[in-house]
Amino acid sequence: MKLHEIAQGLPARPARKRVGRGTGSGRGKTCGRGTKGFNARAGGNVHPTFEGGQLPLIKRLPKLRGFKRPQKVRYAPVSLQALEKHFENGATVSLADLAARGLARDAREPVVLLGPGPLTKQLVVQGHRASRAARAAIEAQGGRVEIQDLPGRA
Repeated sequence: MKLHEIAQGLPARPARKRVGRGTGSGRGKTCGRGTKGFNARAGGNVHPTFEGGQLPLIKRLPKLRGFKRPQKVRYAPVSLQALEKHFENGATVSLADLAARGLARDAREPVVLLGPGPLTKQLVVQGHRASRAARAAIEAQGGRVEIQDLPGRA
């Protein structure tokens, strides 16, 4: 449809319905509001969260249960047991290697090296954090821990 094709004489939008103009209009007397009740009154209408008198959801939820920091860094834990199991002696363990063996979701995920479990192999391990016990165990075997910067942060 183009501007010049609009039929002349038609209103741009329908006229608003005028209520309370006698019974012959079809919208007289109660004006389509029914008889009595909250919505029949002037200014009467329920608010969007009203649940028919039932205790509203917002009041049923617990109050003041802490705060979740949106920028919190969640690390994928990698134990020394997992390193012992998945890598051979003298290996260099990169973040991509950890992701390839399923120890992290992908190479960009932050990784923390944790200490439980004995380590008998000499490894060079990359990670974003390492516990003191993990670092000591890796270095005791002649290995090294290389701490990387977090992805997206410098």
